[in-house]
Amino acid sequence: MRIAFLTLGCKLNFAETSTYRRALLAENWEDVSWTSGKAEAFLVNTCSVTEHSDKKCRNIIRKLHRLNPSAPIVVTGCYAELRRDEILALDGVRAVFGAKEKGSVVPCLLELGRSEATRRGKISDRGGDCVGVRGGDFFAAYSSGDRTRSFLKVQDGCNNFCSYCTVPYARGESRNIPIREIVAQAQAIAAEGVKEVVLTGVNTGDFGRSSGENFLQLIQALDKVEGIERYRISSIEPNLLSDEIIDWIAGGSKFLPHFHIPLQSGCDEVLRRMGRRYDCVAFADRIDRIRKAMEHEGGLKVFFGIDVIVGFPGETDEMFEETYRFLEQRIRPAFIHIFPYSRRPGTPAAGFPDQVRDGIKTERVARLEELCDRLHNEFIEANRGLKAKVLFESTERKGLMSGYSENYIQVSRPYDSGLIGRITEVTL
Repeated sequence: MRIAFLTLGCKLNFAETSTYRRALLAENWEDVSWTSGKAEAFLVNTCSVTEHSDKKCRNIIRKLHRLNPSAPIVVTGCYAELRRDEILALDGVRAVFGAKEKGSVVPCLLELGRSEATRRGKISDRGGDCVGVRGGDFFAAYSSGDRTRSFLKVQDGCNNFCSYCTVPYARGESRNIPIREIVAQAQAIAAEGVKEVVLTGVNTGDFGRSSGENFLQLIQALDKVEGIERYRISSIEPNLLSDEIIDWIAGGSKFLPHFHIPLQSGCDEVLRRMGRRYDCVAFADRIDRIRKAMEHEGGLKVFFGIDVIVGFPGETDEMFEETYRFLEQRIRPAFIHIFPYSRRPGTPAAGFPDQVRDGIKTERVARLEELCDRLHNEFIEANRGLKAKVLFESTERKGLMSGYSENYIQVSRPYDSGLIGRITEVTL
């Protein structure tokens, strides 16, 4: 059959969709664009991090059904876990798979394909033959198809239950497969010629809860995989970023000076009401510790990407100003990922008093976007003239190709196919 894949949301979803795709292509299915009009089935991997994400998922499913009313639509991902009945009520949806059912997505599609082969064009819009099938608790996944970079899923779920967040409900408890199995996946990635791996997870640093191991042991084992030359950690909670991890990475590993660390607020009162497990002093200490260990005279500066939520219930103008000053004067990250607070049903924060008006959230987002642009430009200037190693990618735009340095600075140069997937030293 011809199938179209649609992925919304995070890198974890991207890795999972890529794994579904590999399995179906191995069964002689054909991957086609969802806009081509040729798809005989659709697989939608959904996100539910905000109300806008839910709405976008619903709209896409409706659009797919209009494109081909006879094609079954299979839905998985976070929105599928949280709003199963809502999705099943949409025309064209044949099956829905939640957090612990992902191992059954491909078997279900294969069964639909066998049914289609015997009764071509006679599949009804409704059907329950695949719904509710249980799979393994952890769905192992990595992305493929990119010659330079792969996203490797090392952990899933979260036990933190921050007051604003649906992720623990959508993805379940923190869990993982053993290090030896993840190393085997990294070796498979290396066999494809990929040079860089991004470790992905919901709460990556919490690795080891279901295998009795820990995150430091994981990265030490991955560092030994031949063929992989660079690793990035997609996101790690500040309270899980230990001195031991920092010192080991700084001591000459393949792990790069690039950290994505969620802050969420630079005001201790807001952090407390969010249910975060650190305060601003502890967060700043982690940033200082990394810079001290990894930044040296004449060397590259560490890239810090920082997550911030604005407009959390009860966040006053003064509290927002605390966050602004903390970022501008104390942390000075290379990039700020800014999210206006989204009221999610079923979370404690949805019932908090003093919900912030959308107009105020918009103003605060705009101010942080301006600060982000300024800090990012200053980060680029601080690295100008320094030597860096860039992994160039295959995409060509207007005669140019681009890639990223160790500390995630994008570098462009005239297109040269011989540089694709190669790490090349440049002067920034």
